[in-house]
Amino acid sequence: MKKFPSFKNKKILILGLGLLGRGIKDAIFFAEKGADVRITDLKTADQLKESLEKLKKYNFKFTLGEHKEQDILEADLIIRNAAVPASSEFLKFAKKKKIPVDMDESLFAEYCPCPIIGITGTRGKSTTTALIGKILQNNLEFLKRKNVYVAGNIKGEATLPLIDKVTKDDLVVLELSSWQLQGFGRKKISPHISIVTNIYPDHLNSYKNMREYANDKKFIFLFQKKKDFCILNEKNPYTKKMGPEVKSKLIWFSKKDVPKNWKLTMLGKHNLENASSAMAVGKILGLSKKQMQSSISEFPGLEHRLEFVKKLNNVNFINDTTSTTPIAGQKALEAIPGPIILIAGGASKNLILKDFAKTIVKKAKSVILLDGNATDALERDIKYFGGDHLIIGRFNDFNEAVTRAYDHSLPGDTILLSPGCASFGLFVNEFDRGEQFKKIVNKLQ
Repeated sequence: MKKFPSFKNKKILILGLGLLGRGIKDAIFFAEKGADVRITDLKTADQLKESLEKLKKYNFKFTLGEHKEQDILEADLIIRNAAVPASSEFLKFAKKKKIPVDMDESLFAEYCPCPIIGITGTRGKSTTTALIGKILQNNLEFLKRKNVYVAGNIKGEATLPLIDKVTKDDLVVLELSSWQLQGFGRKKISPHISIVTNIYPDHLNSYKNMREYANDKKFIFLFQKKKDFCILNEKNPYTKKMGPEVKSKLIWFSKKDVPKNWKLTMLGKHNLENASSAMAVGKILGLSKKQMQSSISEFPGLEHRLEFVKKLNNVNFINDTTSTTPIAGQKALEAIPGPIILIAGGASKNLILKDFAKTIVKKAKSVILLDGNATDALERDIKYFGGDHLIIGRFNDFNEAVTRAYDHSLPGDTILLSPGCASFGLFVNEFDRGEQFKKIVNKLQ
């Protein structure tokens, strides 16, 4: 495996610090490698206050509230945050001036000495990533591996710093977003084992169309070698079409792969798909169903994904804030038995909300709408399907929205936050939305 390059005294530009912690850890990584690091972000110092607080003890240079061409010209290497769009004029300028641009995960992958298991998809990639990590960590001895590292598109985690820890005797499990996969595409590399959980319409506020979005996802398998493995969803129309493009060993999965007598702790039938894709990885690595059963059955699911918050006066509160697409809202409604008071709506990703609205009318007892530029369309679609009487109101105060949902609840109801829309406007991001929900719920009397 090639040796990781030295960055001592090199000028590194972190293009996009962001709020989720990856940019912070990348900046610190290069500083500790002796590089001269400059950080630039379109957000202001005030908007990035929390992130900047964590960098105080380092000697970083900053350009905030804007990007400058001069910073790009002075850089030996640019590390692009996944939130910086590929269409950015500054990335185009860097390309024109032949300044190398890389991304955290793809730079790590190029020099990683051990096999990488990569997971992408529209829904379920975080759950599947964590589940694979759990199965492998519980079977380390059998696998004859020292450690299993789980990283990638995970809040607060950067992948690059792992380069100082991993050895050839480890395994790395990476959750990869479509934007992170652009870095793999540029380098023409793919993980050894790749999974596409599913593809549904998403991010059409960033991508021109579905083809462009799906094409970025394909980088997870396009550069695999014959002896590598690609695991695809047998029942998803988009992943089915990907099959003929796979050059490695192709494995199909579906929820029927999970034995009928296994009881999952996680809510929702869709989690059977996540479990079966994780099982496919275990099988490739030589694990039996028996060796995987307890890891899968006992897996509690992840925070912010159909997360049980509390029961109050026999009313259940469930936080599904990572439901940022209509299909996620639909799956959540289908996962919960009994009467549901749904909190939905928010910012638009240019996705069609009709099927979500139809499911709301079929499954919800009532609905609370959150203000946002997608909410007009959602409200209109709910009314179109005859759900006018279900709408309790529309709120731009989240505390008031949750309180009103509770006021309307009866014993046996579930209050479900599953917005089916993005979060910007009322919230910093979807995680902030989930944290606020839990805080409000825990204060209710």
